[in-house]
Amino acid sequence: MPTTDFGPFWPALSLASRAGLAYPSVMTDHQRLLIIDFGSQVTQLIARRLREARVYCEIHPYQNVDAAFLRAFAPRAVILSGGPASVTEPGSPRAPQELFGMGIPILGICYGQQVMMTQLGGKVEAGHHREFGRAYVEPAGAHTSDAIFAGLFTGGREEVWMSHGDRVTELAPGFEVIGTSAGAPLAITADAARNFYAVQFHPEVHHTPQGRVMLQNFTRLAGFTGDWTMAAYRDEAIAQIRAQVGDGRVICGLSGGVDSSVAAVLIHEAIGDRLTCVFVDHGLLRQNEAEEVVGMFRDHYNIPLIHADESELFLGALDGVSDPETKRKTIGRLFIDVFQKYADRIEGAEFLAQGTLYPDVIESVSVSGGPSATIKSHHNVGGLPEKMGLKLVEPLRELFKDEVRALGRELGLPDSFIGRHPFPGPGLAIRCPGEITRDKLEILRQADAVFIDQIRKHGLYDEIWQAFAAILPVRTVGVMGDARTYDYACALRAVTSVDGMTADFYPFSHEFLGETATRIINEVKGINRVTYDITSKPPGTIEWE
Repeated sequence: MPTTDFGPFWPALSLASRAGLAYPSVMTDHQRLLIIDFGSQVTQLIARRLREARVYCEIHPYQNVDAAFLRAFAPRAVILSGGPASVTEPGSPRAPQELFGMGIPILGICYGQQVMMTQLGGKVEAGHHREFGRAYVEPAGAHTSDAIFAGLFTGGREEVWMSHGDRVTELAPGFEVIGTSAGAPLAITADAARNFYAVQFHPEVHHTPQGRVMLQNFTRLAGFTGDWTMAAYRDEAIAQIRAQVGDGRVICGLSGGVDSSVAAVLIHEAIGDRLTCVFVDHGLLRQNEAEEVVGMFRDHYNIPLIHADESELFLGALDGVSDPETKRKTIGRLFIDVFQKYADRIEGAEFLAQGTLYPDVIESVSVSGGPSATIKSHHNVGGLPEKMGLKLVEPLRELFKDEVRALGRELGLPDSFIGRHPFPGPGLAIRCPGEITRDKLEILRQADAVFIDQIRKHGLYDEIWQAFAAILPVRTVGVMGDARTYDYACALRAVTSVDGMTADFYPFSHEFLGETATRIINEVKGINRVTYDITSKPPGTIEWE
């Protein structure tokens, strides 16, 4: 999962029961596009591309979309996503047949193309030439300059990203071929009379350079005017918060990360001093972080804030713990206990605010209906302990991370804060593999501060998704002056990413790395060796634990 902004560690109680995945969103004042998800790993990218074009869209699993859902959602257009199944297999996923009689534009992508052809009278076969990765589509029809293909094929062919084993072998009535590739003779098909379009490749991914153009053309064809803005969302969200909360009081688990901070400022605009924030300092924060967060919210926003310094409790419980999952679960359990203690002191609190984002909502339900592999526990995919008796306020649950940042700017939060790199919920605990000690944490804080200072001095901070130092559970021999040292090694990590789902290491120059290593070794007592982590995600994760 992509979300790494650290916030409340609620226990594992599925978001599905409260996420709104089985019914349309309350965001009804916008032109809306529906994405029916068949389980593709990149379905979220479709939504991101459309949101970038100011088109409001929602992703819903195919199991939840029936005729009644379609009537309630009233989409202006529909996109059918890719997926891992084969339409040739009995019981494979389908779109509701009523969809094709609604008279609205439909775009099928990969598996979505095969679903359209199958349900509308065409034919799909398995066992043909497979295509995975880069491919090229040649124009094959008379409409390559029309409709959603405007601006494409100007160079004669288009580079695309394929990922399929099955392929369409017979078109449904009314469709014609628009483009062809070596592995998919019917790579682009269209029924222009009904505004039905289907492609075998993935226009949503970065590796299809003109895919964004195709998706934007599709939305224009469907009549979208780009009415989805953060200014409009701000006003709607404030109205919804007021309607939900009424005269009640809200408490917010403030982490200092972007998500919970934007949620807090937004709610404060809606209900004023009936919001109280609780900032739990677990002793695992970066250098000066607690002071910065508390200062900003008390001095600049005048939001009631409880600063709960519980570092002794957390660090005591983590003494001797080295397993990363045990660290996470220990921190999560204590966080709930501590938050409960302070929440009980806020008289009349009925609601708890949480910085849940749209990717959290999407990923809380598996399209296949089965469990997905657990890479590591995440803090904000869960519900509330029943004993708290609080109702949730989640004003960001419609938004992607970049939209949260845009909303933060709309609310007046400073760019220096909005643009901060994500920080994990367990804090420095997972950047300290092995046992955690106060001495190691202090060394880590200093090394991390030097690294970030170097990145800022070289003007690289905004080019990087996330950067940090990790202290390794080994000591190495070194020489400083004429003396032998036996100190810790640290690893520097900096990655580029769009959404945290995949990432690549940032290509620092050797000069930068050398200068940074020299500073850390000279300025941080306890480190005598510096390494740089060049692992991408996958196969690694962004964090070390």
